[in-house]
Amino acid sequence: MPRLAVDIDPELTFLLPRGRRRSPLEVDAGATDTAGHIVQSLGIPLTEVGELRLDDRLIPRAEQRRAPIGSAALLAVHRRPRPQPHAGRFLLDVHLAALARRMRLLGIDTAYEPDADDGRLADWAAREQRVLLTRDVALLSRAVVPDGALLVHDDVADQLDDVLDRFAPALAPWTRCLVCGEALGAVAAEDVASEVEPGTLRTYRDFARCTGCGRVYWRGAHSRRLEGIVEHARDRVRRSSTAEGGGEALG
Repeated sequence: MPRLAVDIDPELTFLLPRGRRRSPLEVDAGATDTAGHIVQSLGIPLTEVGELRLDDRLIPRAEQRRAPIGSAALLAVHRRPRPQPHAGRFLLDVHLAALARRMRLLGIDTAYEPDADDGRLADWAAREQRVLLTRDVALLSRAVVPDGALLVHDDVADQLDDVLDRFAPALAPWTRCLVCGEALGAVAAEDVASEVEPGTLRTYRDFARCTGCGRVYWRGAHSRRLEGIVEHARDRVRRSSTAEGGGEALG
């Protein structure tokens, strides 16, 4: 079987099996093997890949899964540029509950279901064209997943920074329910009088209600800590929006 040299971006080599974390690699590749198959067989989900080039011929993203290697001798694998294009809708796997709350705090359209299995997550991402955020390489490698990102950090603050750096999403803090993710709407204090403690009603006058689950929100004593998260996120997005630039072939 012909040998194919695979030149992998240094920022992607951590995904390779131990003992093969070097570049270029030489792999067996038949003429009918696709570029996407070769990359994913090495442990790199295509969601992490920007440009793929066969002997310096660019393979558009839409063709990466089905473009045959043919007689090419070199496959160049580049990481995705940042900030990465996206439609502003995200879906998080079951292990990212804390991240889901923080993203919703920032007003990011974030879907999350604690009991969703991998099949449901993949279909959900495809149906609503959401970016799937997960720590599971195998989940991102499913062909039906339209887009996604692998999160490598354990700490939620680091996970959020990774999302902000990679996507630079539009922020609208304090506009979404932390529990279900639906939009909040302003509501008069009198209309929530029976749902909050009398002391809360005396202390605060600005309330909001979730348009989905009906939960009532107000800026309580805990809001100072949350405001710190919001300001950090705004600064992070500003920096990521101007740090790198660039683009990628989407079609």
